[in-house]
Order: sequence, then structure tokens, then C-alpha cells
Amino acid sequence: MPKVAVYTIAGKQTGEELELNESVFGVEVNEAVVHQAVVMQLASQRLGTHATKTRGFVRGGGRKPWKQKGTGRARSGSTRSPIWVGGGTVFGPSPRSYAFRMPRKQRRLAIRCALSSKVQSGELVIVDSIAFEQAKTKNVVQMLNDFSVDKKALIITAEAIENVEKSSRNIPGVKAISSRGLNVYDILNHNKLFITKDAVTRIEEVLA
Repeated sequence: MPKVAVYTIAGKQTGEELELNESVFGVEVNEAVVHQAVVMQLASQRLGTHATKTRGFVRGGGRKPWKQKGTGRARSGSTRSPIWVGGGTVFGPSPRSYAFRMPRKQRRLAIRCALSSKVQSGELVIVDSIAFEQAKTKNVVQMLNDFSVDKKALIITAEAIENVEKSSRNIPGVKAISSRGLNVYDILNHNKLFITKDAVTRIEEVLA
């Protein structure tokens, strides 16, 4: 089972090592499942509000332009036909949902693969606890400086902590979520993961 050192919020080791569950943090990475999970998450975020007007939605065109026979011209029933200038659109986009679902086992496997990849690359940091007395951006800035992190960082706590979320949301590339909101895209989209010991326990209870 993988073992990682536990740090304080000031970036110093506590002398304790946490033994991670191998079935959650030490699985073989399945890139296909991870890719599918990312596509699913991004697809569900698409608004899908695009629309064009078919001939039935274009105003006018109710009267037949000319009689059916005797004019020498091609027969026509409406000036809003798609072949007319000012007519409707054929096969244009219409409002739709791009969301699709993956089986629960695949979704959980994708999260386990994403977490395992962070452990293997040394981008996962276990912190004994993360809490701030006040919601101030400088709290998270100081924490990142203590760990010498100048890239995207994801902070994961067992439960949603308002002061932590508010302190991090004004920093570009930094995000704080609870273990309930853990997802593949956020894990892969951040270079460094800070997870509290309580959050590790909660994640292992769900995914193991």
C-alpha cells in the first residue's frame, strides 16, 4: 500500500505517515475510462441553447406565391421554403442536452485512476487539517507559499468549509471542494492536490 507523509498547513512534516488504501490510491490507470469521465462531465456543462429557424418558424410565407399551373415557373407553395432567400434552415441545430451517463462503477473507477495518477506523480499532499478563523485570501496564499506551489491547486476537505472555499475562490487556478464534490476533471485540471486526513478517510469509505 502507498505511504505518504502528513504535513501541517504550514508545510512542515508532522512525522506521521498515512497508509493509503491501494484499491483507491494505487490502481492501474485506465486512460480510456478517465477520458470518458472527463468528456461526460464537460458535455453536461454545455448549455445546448443553440437554435435556428426551420420553415415553420420563419414569419410570413402563408400565401402561395403564384398559382400552381400556367405560369411557366416551378411550382412553389411558400416564400419561406429553404431554397428561397429569407427561407428557413434545413437540419439546423436545435436546443438539446449533451449530457450522458456512465455506469456508477466506471465513474468511481475513473476517480480512483485520477487519484492514483496524482500519487504516482507525487502531486498529492496529505494535510492533517485545513481550517481558517476568517475567510481571507491571504490564508490560502500563505499556505501555497509554504508548500512552494505556484500552479493550479485543488483543496479537498471532508465537509464543505465556508472559510476555506471563500479564501480560495479569488485566486486564479485554486479551488476548494468537499469530498462529496470530488470529480475527475478537477483532479486532473490541477497540478497539486491538498487532501485532509478526514477527507482521505471519507473518500476511501466510498470508493474502496
